Amino acid sequence: MQRIVYATSIILMSFCFLPATKKIKIFIAGDSTAAIKEIKNYPETGWGMPFVNFWDSTVTVVNLAKNGRSTKSFIAEGLWKQIIDNAGEGDYVLIQFGHNDEVPTKKNATTEEEFKTNLVKFVQETKSKKAIPILITPVSRRQFDDAGKAMETHPVYAQLVRDVAAAQGVLLIDLDQKSIALFQQLGKENSTLLFNHLKPGEHPNYPDGKEDNTHFNELGARKIAAIVLAEIQAQNMELASHIVKPLKK
Repeated sequence: MQRIVYATSIILMSFCFLPATKKIKIFIAGDSTAAIKEIKNYPETGWGMPFVNFWDSTVTVVNLAKNGRSTKSFIAEGLWKQIIDNAGEGDYVLIQFGHNDEVPTKKNATTEEEFKTNLVKFVQETKSKKAIPILITPVSRRQFDDAGKAMETHPVYAQLVRDVAAAQGVLLIDLDQKSIALFQQLGKENSTLLFNHLKPGEHPNYPDGKEDNTHFNELGARKIAAIVLAEIQAQNMELASHIVKPLKK
């Protein structure tokens, strides 16, 4: 009996000396296409919302993407500071802007040079915290030509993101091109099923209906989040090892 108690004590003590599981934060910096939505906006859904469900218990997703933000206003409002103050070694920072930066009539729009400068700032400050930046091109809007071809809606600012990623030697997820491919696969009509398209009276938040080709519904957000996840896996990022494994039946 004493031997059993002794052996059990040794086993229990050994657990005390096991290395602690590394905790990882994934920060999302971005605009309305990734943001967490208020109930009054449902069924509009940012891709960052379903994205939290992909990860094991070692990962915490911190989604600071906000509606209407550009790189300029994300900095000015202190949202970027919240990320950089809390990011640490081994964390990841997903950076997706362009929708608002590229619209010259918006107060928070940026010139091409300002946009690049802000992206470089994000990358370098992330690296300074020994965290890992991942640049993401702006997810495409839904737009088709008369021949039924899904069109490029961010030709300039998406390319600027690619250019900065190449120049800085950091990871890139080309969500612009991947989302265009998804819309093309579904076609002009079926692709509406991903967006916040509602008929009058269909949802209490939009009594007059809604036809929005920028913002996703729950299905669309899941599809876009799945693209981001697939790219993390395809590029063999270390982060992929923290994706939840399906339970075997």
